[in-house]
Amino acid sequence: MQSSSPAFKDNARAALADQTLQKALKNVKSGFIGKRAKARERLPEFDDLRDAARDIKNHTLANLDFYLERYEEKVQASGGQVHWAATAEEARAAILKICRDVDAKVVTKGKSMISEEIALNQHLEGAGLEVVETDLGEYIIQLRKEVPSHIIAPAVHLTKDQIEADFRHHHDKLPAERPLSEPVQLVAEARQMLRQRYLDADVGITGANFLVAETGTSIIVTNEGNGDLTQTLPKVHIVIASLEKVVPNLEDATTILRVLARSATGQEFSAYTTFSTGPRRPEDPDGPEQYHVILLDNGRSQMLGSEFQDMLRCIRCGACMNHCPVYHSVGGHAYGWVYPGPMGAVLTPSLIGVDEAGHLPNASTFCGRCEAVCPMRIPLPRMMRHWREREFERHLSPKAVRFGLAAWAFFARRPALYHRLMGVKMRLLAAFGRNQGRFNALPFAGGWTRHRDFPAPEGKTFQQLWAERQRGGPAS
Repeated sequence: MQSSSPAFKDNARAALADQTLQKALKNVKSGFIGKRAKARERLPEFDDLRDAARDIKNHTLANLDFYLERYEEKVQASGGQVHWAATAEEARAAILKICRDVDAKVVTKGKSMISEEIALNQHLEGAGLEVVETDLGEYIIQLRKEVPSHIIAPAVHLTKDQIEADFRHHHDKLPAERPLSEPVQLVAEARQMLRQRYLDADVGITGANFLVAETGTSIIVTNEGNGDLTQTLPKVHIVIASLEKVVPNLEDATTILRVLARSATGQEFSAYTTFSTGPRRPEDPDGPEQYHVILLDNGRSQMLGSEFQDMLRCIRCGACMNHCPVYHSVGGHAYGWVYPGPMGAVLTPSLIGVDEAGHLPNASTFCGRCEAVCPMRIPLPRMMRHWREREFERHLSPKAVRFGLAAWAFFARRPALYHRLMGVKMRLLAAFGRNQGRFNALPFAGGWTRHRDFPAPEGKTFQQLWAERQRGGPAS
């Protein structure tokens, strides 16, 4: 997928000015936050499960080579095949070869952020295959030729009226007078349009929420059942997943599943949790004739042992972006690549470079809500700070930022001078702001005052109050 992350600031300005988008983004707050809170309240051991899930992934990452090799052995034992892909190019080539080997014409797909990461649809379509997204949200944005704006709700940036207009435009062979004003009608129409495509498909491609080393099983969670149809009806099932999706055993997978849906959509479990182990056996009534797993690295192995390893615990629940005030304001497309929100602000620079995605770890208020709700206890703000440090060290941050920090550091290393100058500055600001109590413009503070007033200082400085407290004076 082509990155527009360097244009984050321009993307964000456009998003803030898009009234239709702003209306749609209100659904993120109303649709996710309250449901997660209620699901958490209903499960007293929720935080204990978070600790257990974190420990499972930490153990797995510390022994990743062992579990990946074990997983490959089990897949082969069940009649499947594992394809190792170091890069996006290798993954695309492996998938296209599988499709060509069976003379595939139609490919159905379940929702997969990895397929977005490697731009799989464009590659297969460029080779002459028809690719059909079967997840409702993915189907909608495929019609619009857009990319997902959220990792679990790809079309959350759209309103119901926009979706109705798209369906009427693209489903032009259906009666024009059909009612499409209710969500259930839109879902029924999408189901009608997709039903035959499931039967036509030669190859079905899904992602994987988990890969189980103990059994060679891939697990997907969906709420529509499209994943089941995608992987059981075609003669070939291809699973595409990144290396860190492996877990040791089924018990570990079910432990993490207990926090996944609750964190993502507020459900105790998703409507469908599907386990697939190899191709169809002689006694099976249905299933694929071939079972392939594409294991993608694409930069993950470089994160192992680094300050960004904790990011590999991510289970793609979307809780961080569901609670992020920046995401609520600009949506997912502003981030410019596959992964938006706080998790994207850490993962994207890891995969495509901080020189390309340096704006993203700066697009944070550091309120800490992302870390507070993460089911895997990933320290997202800490890792965003690490990326800011890397950006600064490589002189990628704006000159004004670097010079401003250098000036501040000069004075901060000289406390007596710093306190005197700050005291003078505070007195001047207090004097000039005495009448209105605020400033609507200030030198060197335009980034703030363009959008909000700056309050005039009142009373004593923090240092003065602290000194008085230490002496047992009025501040105590």
